[in-house]
Amino acid sequence: MSTTAAPEARPVWLWPVATTLHDQLPTDMREAWATRLHGVLDEGPDTSTLRTVHTWHADTILPLLAQAAHDEDITVFAALGDLHREAAQGRTADQDTWRTALTPVLLCLYDAAYDRTSAYAEAHAGARDYALANGFAETEADGYGHEYARLSSDANARSCAEAHAEAVGGALARAYATDGCEAYAETFPDAHLRAVVRAMRGRGEPVPATRLAEGLLRALASAEPPTR
Repeated sequence: MSTTAAPEARPVWLWPVATTLHDQLPTDMREAWATRLHGVLDEGPDTSTLRTVHTWHADTILPLLAQAAHDEDITVFAALGDLHREAAQGRTADQDTWRTALTPVLLCLYDAAYDRTSAYAEAHAGARDYALANGFAETEADGYGHEYARLSSDANARSCAEAHAEAVGGALARAYATDGCEAYAETFPDAHLRAVVRAMRGRGEPVPATRLAEGLLRALASAEPPTR
């Protein structure tokens, strides 16, 4: 993706996120979207704070994740959405409040983003081969492989989600509480975005990057130009 816009107009978090979105879009949409992004940035929206990020999360990312979530998980998105909407108006919460709201959402996100299909297949094959090597009949070995794969893939998904929520949650809470663009960039928002795309695809969301990319453009377009 071309990045010919003036460097001073670029918040440090934007181009890793924009590049990830660009790469995730259908190939026939990429260049048109990049052109529109540069056009929005040429209007000079204020990207010196994280208000655009908060708008994008509140209006696009969290609603899409809530749509793709299991019914029992939907309520965890409301509190975080409220914080993002408040922060988009310049009223950001303290770090502990952000961390409390972020943790259950991150747990849901990274659990949904975990590649259970590949993990299950690998665990099943390994356990089945082990059983066959130790004298199990073929049918028994296959059943053993499925049981092991079910238990291990669920446990690994939980462990992965907990590790990511612990690592990312604190950094995001600090960035949001301090309204720090550089601090937010250091949380690797492009990796977070890829997890969002995987989670949505895992729940059957068609072309999730398209909706995320459009939401980012709307968030940027809604930002007021900085006061001169």
